[in-house]
Amino acid sequence: MAASPGGFTAQLNFKLGRRPGGYPMRNQLGLDLEVRKRRRLRVEATSDRVGTARISCCCSDSVVPIRRSSGSGKSIEKSEDWRFDPKKSSHSHSHRVRVHASPALPFASPQSPFVSKKEKIYPRCTPRNSGPQSRDTPPRRDTGIANEKDWGISLLNENVIESGTNEDGSTWYRESGEDLGENGYRCRWTRMGGQSHDGSSEWKETWWEKSDWTGYKELGVEKSGRNAEGDSWWETWQENLHQDEWSNLARIERSAQKQAKSGTENAGWYEKWWEKYDAKGWTEKKAYKYGRLNEQSWWEKWGEQYDGRGSVLKWTDKWAETMLGTKWGDKWEDKFFAGIGSRQGETWHVTPGGERWSRTWGEEHFGNGSKVHKYGKSTTGESWDIVVDEETYYEAEPHYGWADVVGDSSQLLSIEPRERPPGVYPNLDFGSSPPPPSDDSPEDLPPSQ
Repeated sequence: MAASPGGFTAQLNFKLGRRPGGYPMRNQLGLDLEVRKRRRLRVEATSDRVGTARISCCCSDSVVPIRRSSGSGKSIEKSEDWRFDPKKSSHSHSHRVRVHASPALPFASPQSPFVSKKEKIYPRCTPRNSGPQSRDTPPRRDTGIANEKDWGISLLNENVIESGTNEDGSTWYRESGEDLGENGYRCRWTRMGGQSHDGSSEWKETWWEKSDWTGYKELGVEKSGRNAEGDSWWETWQENLHQDEWSNLARIERSAQKQAKSGTENAGWYEKWWEKYDAKGWTEKKAYKYGRLNEQSWWEKWGEQYDGRGSVLKWTDKWAETMLGTKWGDKWEDKFFAGIGSRQGETWHVTPGGERWSRTWGEEHFGNGSKVHKYGKSTTGESWDIVVDEETYYEAEPHYGWADVVGDSSQLLSIEPRERPPGVYPNLDFGSSPPPPSDDSPEDLPPSQ
């Protein structure tokens, strides 16, 4: 987590991409949006990639879109900042904008020591009989799911229990071991941690790898810490390989959870990311996010699903509120297959007195690559229903898919299971029906308005 010296006050801007020919989304947003990559697909021609953008948040009572765009040729990057400006108020416009994801900043503050430290980088594997180096840096926001090489997991091949004291009086410990269970289960693990000489700061980190005779393999990390200012954080990451019990296809799943809380301000954030891939190109990605900065809170959920045969579903729902009762949000959904599909969305705002404004919009794409039906209306009396000459574009396949995740999972794939005795076979329990989809959203994520 990066920031400048001082407090935990975030400078939170909202960046939105422009939807070609779209109507304005007038609202008063100040959230943080996920990193997304868009690739333009011309139905009758070839495809090119669209650059990414990101968001952070700021709060006040009026917001004015500030548009910026850059790029040329096949590398295009367009974004729109939504910033609160007390000198201006939002008005109706005659053009449309399209929400695109954009690279956001973590909580940045001119005053908080919690996020002001430069990230410390230490070798993950220290010489035997020397203490592990302190890893007292909190996680960064909006960095998604790291690759295994970024963690540098290096498990010891023997049971170890050791501890010591450094020259500055700080203490450390390191333990490693192996747990065995039924069906060839094995978990190799290493735990380490330490604290300052006065106990005001501490850190903990655990690495593990798991396997069994069904072919299941897992690699994971969990870390936590706190500093002398009272800031605390927690992060976990894991990836696993298994055979889907219904399709018999190999699957790789990755996930990460991160949270941090300021010790000096009413500020903190939480994120959960997960990705699922199978060998036939099916891909699913989701994220849930929550943040608070003094009087303002914001939430976001988004998802992407590619079936590997050309069908695409993408959606985003983000909203925010202040302690005074002002609420605002934006959501949209894309569904496409073979150039035919739809887009729809809503932007809304609620005043402390309960007055609600909203604008809804939609698009129908017919698969010919040249005609698009656009329609919409707002609570202030706006409405439109037109057919325009416009190319259809959407993300036909994930920018990061099965081949990519396999290439980045060499340590996971190289996990060696326990040797299976002759005549002993793994116990496979397929159950009576496929498990229902799970929704692991945080409990403090209320539904959007």
